[in-house]
Amino acid sequence: MLAFPPLPSLVPPPPTLALRHSMLLDFDGTLIDIFDRPDAVVIDPALPVLLQRLAETFHGRLALVSGRSVAQLDELLGAALDNLAIVGSHGAEVRTGLLHTSPTRPHALTLAECEIRQAFSGNAGVVIEVKSLGVAVHFRLDPQVERDVRAMINRIALQSGLAVQEGKMMIELRAGGHDKGTGIFALMAVPRFAATVPIFAGDDVTDEAGFMAVAKLNGIGVLVGPERPTAASYRLPDVASVRKWLEQAA
Repeated sequence: MLAFPPLPSLVPPPPTLALRHSMLLDFDGTLIDIFDRPDAVVIDPALPVLLQRLAETFHGRLALVSGRSVAQLDELLGAALDNLAIVGSHGAEVRTGLLHTSPTRPHALTLAECEIRQAFSGNAGVVIEVKSLGVAVHFRLDPQVERDVRAMINRIALQSGLAVQEGKMMIELRAGGHDKGTGIFALMAVPRFAATVPIFAGDDVTDEAGFMAVAKLNGIGVLVGPERPTAASYRLPDVASVRKWLEQAA
């Protein structure tokens, strides 16, 4: 777990300048509310419209930065992503236009998925989310199994060399060597994003690497949700306030 010094109360972010900024947005918990099951997400009709408007306003310098894979986001948002860049799988995948970089899925993830399914197949409260470069175990519907889930994930990680990713009421095994920070650095080297000031909004501890990256790039980190120690410099209280802020920017 990352540790940060106590910070004063964070204020809402300032207005954005489309000619100067690039807009980078987490997905779950930032653009949409978190659902009990990651496969139960419903996209409201206003979101794709908003994303397309933002892509036009920021001249293509709009990106989703998500723990979900690029394939998962494509399935959820479809044509709404046509003019957006994507940093997926906790920074391991970067897609800008026709260029899509992604490492090979480790065989250890397939073995881990089989072991996890066998262990929790009888528990409907444990949701196993398989991604291109990870396997996440959600226990929001049965918090009592958290200790057992964590013990298994940490053991498999120790044996396999896979990375452990903490999240809200979930824990994930994923390919190592990447995080949202490395993905943002790669994205900001792309010509249309380069020489602009990145703004990154996210809600989870998985977003802290992204906040630290934009800080190193003299950018702006926006925490979404309750106050907590963070590397972000501004805060919005919930998804509704993020949408309102983005509507003003669009």
